[in-house]
Amino acid sequence: MTERMTECMSPDPLAELINPEASALVLVDYQQRLMPAIHDAASVLAHAVRLADIARVMGVPVIGTEQNPHSLGPNEPAIRERCGATLAKMHFDACADGLVEALRALRGRSGQPLREVVIAGCEAHVCLMQTALGLLRAGLRVWVVEPACGSRRADDRALGLRRLERAGATCIGVEMVAFEWLRSCEHERFKALLPLLKTPIL
Repeated sequence: MTERMTECMSPDPLAELINPEASALVLVDYQQRLMPAIHDAASVLAHAVRLADIARVMGVPVIGTEQNPHSLGPNEPAIRERCGATLAKMHFDACADGLVEALRALRGRSGQPLREVVIAGCEAHVCLMQTALGLLRAGLRVWVVEPACGSRRADDRALGLRRLERAGATCIGVEMVAFEWLRSCEHERFKALLPLLKTPIL
């Protein structure tokens, strides 16, 4: 077999779907004192809440983070109540404050080790980006849910997401996550997810 044929047969990570059995959702810094400054904050938060509800219906673990909560306050209640655990941090990269260890202590739906992280948060060019880069360095596959990410300025958000794609993360939408976790309309939780997907976002 030639080297060219081997290259053609190699799996392309971009062609793979998110594995619901080995996924966790991480929601970064949707904090009460930060969100009023975020561009299009209501839509960003609504997408994050929908994403968390989808994860919970699918049995996917959800972890939140809060940057210096003594100064920025806790996450918005709608986010905090949907997280199985919330990690307080001082580094912009939550991995420097134990996120990778927290993820490795969990198991996916069927008991598999968590190898894939679906992530969203604020600010997209600071804490979200640095945390996602940390997860990539730790050897995890990273899927960034673009509509649920925000920054104070739209151009900074775009720069952060662009850098993450170049680093190896994959930018996706909320519905893409839902349907890749489901895989089939025969999935036992398909009907339970439909109302979440049909409800209009702001």
